[in-house]
Amino acid sequence: MGYVDLRHHAPRPRRYRGLPPDPAGEFPESPASGAAGPDARSRVPIIMLTARDEVTDRVRGLDAGADDYVTKPFHIEELLARIRAVLRRREGGGDIVQVADLRLDRRSRSVQRGGTPIALTRREFDLLAFLMENSPWVMTRDVIVERVWGYAYAGTSNIVDVMIRQLREKVDSPPWSPLIQTVRGVGYALRAHRQP
Repeated sequence: MGYVDLRHHAPRPRRYRGLPPDPAGEFPESPASGAAGPDARSRVPIIMLTARDEVTDRVRGLDAGADDYVTKPFHIEELLARIRAVLRRREGGGDIVQVADLRLDRRSRSVQRGGTPIALTRREFDLLAFLMENSPWVMTRDVIVERVWGYAYAGTSNIVDVMIRQLREKVDSPPWSPLIQTVRGVGYALRAHRQP
C-alpha cells in the first residue's frame, strides 16, 4: 500500500495501516517529506503511531515528514493533546499561544504575563511553549524530557523539576496567580484554573 495524497483534503484525524518500511528498513517517502519539492509539501498534519521506539526509528520518522511520533502504548489523553498541538502549529496565526493572561509568541520567542515582558532562557521558553500548547493536560516528566530536551537526552533525572521551579519563579510569582500545577506522581500541567 502506498501513501494517499491528502493535500486537497481538510485536515482531520485519519488512520492508515499498511505503511511498512522498505526492505532496507527505511521509512518510505511521504508527501509530507517535501520529496516532490517544497510546493508539494502536505499541509495535513502527520502523527506516527507505532511500536517502533528506537531513537533511530523516531529520527527517521520525523525526518520523513511526520509532525510528531508516538510510540505504543500511549494514553489517549496524551494523543489527543498532541493532535491539538499539531493542529495549532499548522493553523494560520498559530504563532501566538495564550492561557489566561500568559501570552507566548513563537515567532519573536517572547513571553508576557499581564502585559509585562518576561525574559526566559531558550530551554525555559521551549518548556513553557510545550506546556501551553498542551494546556490543560497533564504531561509526564518522561514526555516533557522527550519533547523539550530530545529523545537522546541523557542528563540528570530531575532536570524537569529544576526547570519547572525556575519557570515558576518567572511566570507564576506574585502578584500573578499560579498557572503551572504539579500533579503528584504524574507530572505537570499549565491550567488557567486550578484543579484539585
